[in-house]
Amino acid sequence: MAQFALARLTRPQVELLRAVLRAAPKRAAPVLVGGAVRDALLGRGPAVDLDVAIAGGAVDLARRLADALGLAFVLLDAERGAARVVAPGHRIDLADFRAPTLAGDLAARDFTVNALAVPLRPLLHRGRAPIDDPVGGLGDLSARRLRLAGPGVLADDPVRVLRGVRLAVSLGFRLTPATRAAIRIAAPTIASVSAERVREEILALLAAPATARALRLADRLGVLSAVFPEVEPMRRTLQPEPHRFDVLEHSLRAVDACDRLLARLSALAPFGGDLAAHVAEPLGGGIARRHVIKLATLLHDVSKPETRRTVGGRVRFFEHDVIGAARARAIGERLRLPQAATAVLERLVRHHLRPMHLGAAGALTPRARYRFFRDLGSEARDLLLLVLADASAVRGESPFRLWPRMPLVRELMAGWEDQREAFRREPLLRGGDVMARFALPPGPEVGRLLARAREAQDLGLVETREEALAYLDSPAGHS
Repeated sequence: MAQFALARLTRPQVELLRAVLRAAPKRAAPVLVGGAVRDALLGRGPAVDLDVAIAGGAVDLARRLADALGLAFVLLDAERGAARVVAPGHRIDLADFRAPTLAGDLAARDFTVNALAVPLRPLLHRGRAPIDDPVGGLGDLSARRLRLAGPGVLADDPVRVLRGVRLAVSLGFRLTPATRAAIRIAAPTIASVSAERVREEILALLAAPATARALRLADRLGVLSAVFPEVEPMRRTLQPEPHRFDVLEHSLRAVDACDRLLARLSALAPFGGDLAAHVAEPLGGGIARRHVIKLATLLHDVSKPETRRTVGGRVRFFEHDVIGAARARAIGERLRLPQAATAVLERLVRHHLRPMHLGAAGALTPRARYRFFRDLGSEARDLLLLVLADASAVRGESPFRLWPRMPLVRELMAGWEDQREAFRREPLLRGGDVMARFALPPGPEVGRLLARAREAQDLGLVETREEALAYLDSPAGHS
C-alpha cells in the first residue's frame, strides 16, 4: 500500500495536525483528506488549507481546537457537521464522514484525486502512514486525469461542476470523457447552489494564473452560461472593424491578455513594482483587486448585445458602458461580492471607454487628466490595465507588444503618483468660506463650488485662500 510521509507537510501544518489529535477523543480516528494529500503527492508544494474528516463530532472538535489555540472558529454547516478553524497563513476544515465508513465517505467526494485519506495517528506518531484509496485516485494522479469519484457526486453538490473546471486547469489534468459528459448535463443545476458557494469557486477561478483557459473550458461544458447567463447574447453579437471577434470571444481574449499582464507586471516598466502591490490590495471577503480586474475584463462589454444599433450603415453600441455598469453591479450583487468589490467592478465597466474618448479628443490636457484621476480614484490604474487588455483583444495582439504603442495609457500611468500627491494636499477652501463669500446656505451649490476650487488648486491655478475665492468669482470658476 502506498505511504504518505509527514515530511511532505510544513512545520506549521504538522503542529496544527498535532493540535487536532490532542483535541480529539482518544478513540477517534481523524484522517487528513482532500487537496493537501493530493498536492503533496504531486509535489506542488504545501497547501494552504487542510481538510480533516472524522466519524462524528467534527464541529465540537473544531471548537475545542479553536479554543485551545486561541484561533477563530467558523461554523460551515451544522447539519452536515462541518466547521473551520482559521490560523495565520492556514485554515483547517473539519467535517463528519459523509457515510458510515471512511471508504463510503471518500466515495462520496467529488473527484478521485481528492478521495485520498491518511490516518493522523500513525502519520504523526511514526512519520509515515498508508494512503486509503478506495476509488483509484492514485492511479488517476499518475495518469493526470480528473474523474468523478462516483455517479451521484454532481447531483449531491452541483457546485462541483465549477470545481471540476478549476481543478482541470490548475492541475493541468484532462477531464475523462465520462466526467465531461456528466458536467455538461449537470451544469444547469448550479442554479440551485447558494450564491456564496458559487462565489467562492468563481474567486478561486479568478485567482488562477490561467483564468481565461478555465473560462473557455467552462464555456465548452455549459458551465459559464449557467453561472453568467449574460454570456449567451454576447456570443451571438458580432462587432464591426477593427474588431475581429464577436463580443464573447473578444472578452475571453481580453481576460487572457489580463492573465498575461498580471503575471508579468514587471514588463510594464517602470510601473511594475507599484502595480504588483496595488493589484494585491484586498477588497474584503478574500477578494483582491486583481480578481475584480479580471471579472471586469470579462464583463466590460456585457451590454453590447442589448445596445447594438445600426445607424447610417454603421454598427454602434450607444451607452453600453453606462448600461453595462448597472449590469455589472447586478452581477456583483448576485454573487454576493463585498460592497467594495462590487463598487470597483461597476466603476471599471462604467469608465472602460474613458481613455479612448480622451485619446480621440487629441492631446491630453492637464484638466482632462485631473478629471480622469478624480473620477476614477483608486481604480485609475486598474482601469488602465483593463484598457490595455481590451485593446490587445481587438485583433488578438500581445498586450506587451501593444504597450509601447499606447502613449496615452503610459502617460496616465506615469501621472498617477503626481496626481495622488496633489489630492493629499489640504484644501484651500472649506464650506464655511464658500457660504460666507456667496451668502449660500448648506447644499449642493456649496459642494459644486468647492469642487471647482479644489480642481483649480490641484491644477496649480491658485495657491492661496484668497486666490481660490477670486477664482470662484471669475468666469473660469463658473465654467
